[in-house]
Amino acid sequence: MATDIKDTAHAVDAAALMRLLPVRPRLLALGEPTHAEDTLLGLRNELFRQLVEEEGYRTIAIETDCLRGLLVDDYVTSGAGTLDEVMERGFSHDWGACAANRELVRWMRAHNDGRPASEQVRFAGFDGPLEITAAASPRQALLALHGFLAARLDENLLPCTAETLDRLLGADERWTEPAAMRDPSRSVGQSAEAARLRLLADDLVELLDAEAPRLRGTTSEDGWERARLHGRTALGLLRYHHGMADTSPARLTRLVAVRDQMMARNLLALAAARGPVFAHAHNGHLQRERSTMRMGGAPLEWWSAGALVSAELGEGYAFVATALGTVRHRGVDAPPPNTLEGLLYGLPEDRYVVDSRRLAAVVRDTPLVPRVSPWFGYAPYDPAHLADSDGLVFVRDVHVPQE
Repeated sequence: MATDIKDTAHAVDAAALMRLLPVRPRLLALGEPTHAEDTLLGLRNELFRQLVEEEGYRTIAIETDCLRGLLVDDYVTSGAGTLDEVMERGFSHDWGACAANRELVRWMRAHNDGRPASEQVRFAGFDGPLEITAAASPRQALLALHGFLAARLDENLLPCTAETLDRLLGADERWTEPAAMRDPSRSVGQSAEAARLRLLADDLVELLDAEAPRLRGTTSEDGWERARLHGRTALGLLRYHHGMADTSPARLTRLVAVRDQMMARNLLALAAARGPVFAHAHNGHLQRERSTMRMGGAPLEWWSAGALVSAELGEGYAFVATALGTVRHRGVDAPPPNTLEGLLYGLPEDRYVVDSRRLAAVVRDTPLVPRVSPWFGYAPYDPAHLADSDGLVFVRDVHVPQE
């Protein structure tokens, strides 16, 4: 069996990834089992560079705030701002502090310098403006959408004024109240003002669609895509805040589902406008299976962004998961030999691209058990999902970042 397993594993490069796929996907997704580890992010950067240079990919989309990501895209395409400013303001979840993310942005800017727009690489965040404990106010997205329409259409076509939106929104602190995650009564998401805002946001998005022939003739393609992004984000945030005020037992499930729906809509829009796209996020957001987790002591189950995108794109979506051997600085030591990670850990090299479907056939009669992590921040790969992925990247050891 050792020889059979070795035959499914290849050196990690973009060409090896593409050989696993029947067609070049419009959206190639690489998952990771833990966050903020520069070993994994550095591998992501290396694969993206190869995909750009060898396979014609031009966009990378990562699990960060979609509105903040516009600052990063402006920097890498035009040099707007400085690298330090972009790393501080262009990322959510503290991703800007990761050395590998900084290197990604630096490389993209250097690559684009002097190139025409058609040959430039682009950056996108595809997460909503959400944190674990709170969600952003819909103000930025709503007012940006309204401003786009007001600058191009007769004011009588608009369902409201910017002043009306501002009055209904009130102070942003009402929306970003951290206590609302645990206490629905602290959320404004089901207030009369929020209900009115959802109707107005829907009307504004409908107006954007209804006037598309005129609007697309008076703005750049980027301007149009950003207006659509602001519309999606405004509606998604208002749905999320509505869910935060929910008192039913399904509250937390609805919240995580809304987040992945926002991710999926952003990924589909990117694939349509800029494909092919290379996406990177947690395995749980990109997998085709239903996602599961425990939150607040309750088990949650919902369809991931990857499952939603796969249902829409079919072979146009490819998902390659990442599994790893150790994260010793987090207490994750060598994997047990009867786990998938333990099986791959016995191979001689540090990292591989694995043909997951062939490997599933090889280990069909081998009793592999799911690995159990001693650290909550690392999610081991479930061997039952091997045949549902298009490939697997295995990294033997995640190293402590150098100071």
